[in-house]
Amino acid sequence: MNNNNNPAIRTLGLTTLAMIAFAGNSLLCRLALRETEIDAASFTLVRLFSGALVLWLLVQMRNRKVSGNGSWPSALALFIYAAGFSYAYISLDAGIGALLLFGAVQATMISYGLWQGERFTRGQLLGLTLALGGLVGLLLPGLSAPPLIGSLLMLAAGIAWGVYSLRGRGAGDPTQVTAGNFIRAVPVALVLSLVTLSGASFDIPGIGYAVASGALASGMGYAIWYTALPLLKATNAATVQLSVPVIAAAGGVLLLGEVMSLRLVLASLAILGGIALVIRQKQ
Repeated sequence: MNNNNNPAIRTLGLTTLAMIAFAGNSLLCRLALRETEIDAASFTLVRLFSGALVLWLLVQMRNRKVSGNGSWPSALALFIYAAGFSYAYISLDAGIGALLLFGAVQATMISYGLWQGERFTRGQLLGLTLALGGLVGLLLPGLSAPPLIGSLLMLAAGIAWGVYSLRGRGAGDPTQVTAGNFIRAVPVALVLSLVTLSGASFDIPGIGYAVASGALASGMGYAIWYTALPLLKATNAATVQLSVPVIAAAGGVLLLGEVMSLRLVLASLAILGGIALVIRQKQ
């Protein structure tokens, strides 16, 4: 095998794993916040604590010194994303929430990339248009009159995720940095839980979904994503995340018994095809 292809293969593999983890996180959040008794603040706290614990254990298992310990600004961005995501899904339909979230993430990261001097080629512009068109086509039935508060919360979550991802580029060892951010975010989430204690509620299934969301889909997902980010341009990193709603929709069909429609198939082809055009490197 040609060694020149190894970086591209590694980038593709890491990015794919991260997107699958993020899609799994969406499914777990839907299950917990829609079908169990756990409240948004408790879900956020358990999710962040579980992620922090797993990442701390991963760091402790290694016997080498690496750079990076996270930061309070990144931890705050992580908390805003996690809390905004949970509270938004109390009032938003899943389709509207995904559209608002990933639209905000994309806008944040692409705006940063353009500010740093990145420019789209014609092929990349075509790909972005195709991907956005496919995403709108997939989620169109839920676009009418979304609740204002829920929409603002999801937009804030998307912007925070974009900022968090951008801050992760070159911040040091991905796992250690992510662990530091999760650990710092836990006390902030605890304050939120104490403030909203009168409305707290939870059950065993809800806690289980939150633990899986934090330990696997969030903690491990962010560690993988932090590893992939330095290999991607900001514009490419923003657009590839549009695949997450498609993967989540497929997971809903396979795991939750949702119906696979022709519209879902065509939208998935449009989004994934558009992403392929955007991330294709200019020769």
